[in-house]
Amino acid sequence: MPKSRKYLYEGMYILSATLSEDARKKAIEKITSSIEYHAGEVHKTFEQGRKKLAYEIGRRREGYYYVIYFTASSSSMPELWREYQLNEDLIRFMNLRVEEVPEKIEFKQLVTTE
Repeated sequence: MPKSRKYLYEGMYILSATLSEDARKKAIEKITSSIEYHAGEVHKTFEQGRKKLAYEIGRRREGYYYVIYFTASSSSMPELWREYQLNEDLIRFMNLRVEEVPEKIEFKQLVTTE
């Protein structure tokens, strides 16, 4: 069996817009504690606020965006994804390997003309 390596990841998480502030905090705590449970380390969390989704997802048009930078082993990622899929508050998620943790991040709003 190949040895598992630790990598730095950027995780984008979209939570349901219907959640209260306390419920959002608990949902993010659940995500970060899951990362730590699987021997990962959370480096930085950026709250991006409530934003319109690019397309409707399950009758939802808006969500709360969070970006979390964390270190985890490559072998723990499939288990984290399974847990994310079972989280009812989580609309969408995406994890990418990155080289470094930025000081700040900014979302640019796409402008469409019709």
